[in-house]
Amino acid sequence: MKTTGTLYLIPAPLGETLPDTVIPARALKVLRTLDHFVVEEIRTARRYLRKAGFVGEMEKLVFYAYNEHSRPDDLTSVITSLLAGRDMGLLSEAGLPCVGDPGNELVKEAHRQGIQVVPLTGPSSVMLALMASGFNGQHFTFLGYLPVKAQERMKAIRRIERTMYQQDQTQIFIEAPYRNLALFNDLMKTCAGETYLCIACDLTLETEWIRTRKIKEWVRESPEINKRPAVFLLYK
Repeated sequence: MKTTGTLYLIPAPLGETLPDTVIPARALKVLRTLDHFVVEEIRTARRYLRKAGFVGEMEKLVFYAYNEHSRPDDLTSVITSLLAGRDMGLLSEAGLPCVGDPGNELVKEAHRQGIQVVPLTGPSSVMLALMASGFNGQHFTFLGYLPVKAQERMKAIRRIERTMYQQDQTQIFIEAPYRNLALFNDLMKTCAGETYLCIACDLTLETEWIRTRKIKEWVRESPEINKRPAVFLLYK
């Protein structure tokens, strides 16, 4: 007999698109049955729930905020509720939970406590970019964010490019949208001309833009990627 609650990992759209155009029906159905959620930002979570067709009383929902500023002990009340039999949804701000956000700590603790974890399907900017890049989809690594400081970032790019050539491995990384151009410029300064770079912007949105070019070709372009969610991929 099931005695604990279930932790559902619920994806979100990658941008301002209607949930039912990118989120599978099963995920939306589960979302609409829950009244306890772990979220990065409560305000945006409420907006997502409304767009996703939640018809219950919003003021009766219980939200637990958990983001990059939270501490591990902030999960205590969440785990307590799950152990008491309460089903709960872990909502991502965009894309899949626990990929590029701190939700993995909750999932890890749920496994430690014997709580069932159910991942629900939805859009992943990393996987969509890899699919559309033309790069190696059998051997790749997702690096998350590169260092913010220019010198450290260029050092990391050199290491990433070296790994890509040595291991025949696609290298995938992201950046805060307002730093996209700084990252692009450092890639132009650092990478070999024959290295391929794919930039995938605004995935699943009407403004979606994906290009794969060699670095020596990119240096002649000025891509309009400032302040747009983007995924960057390197390959040979």
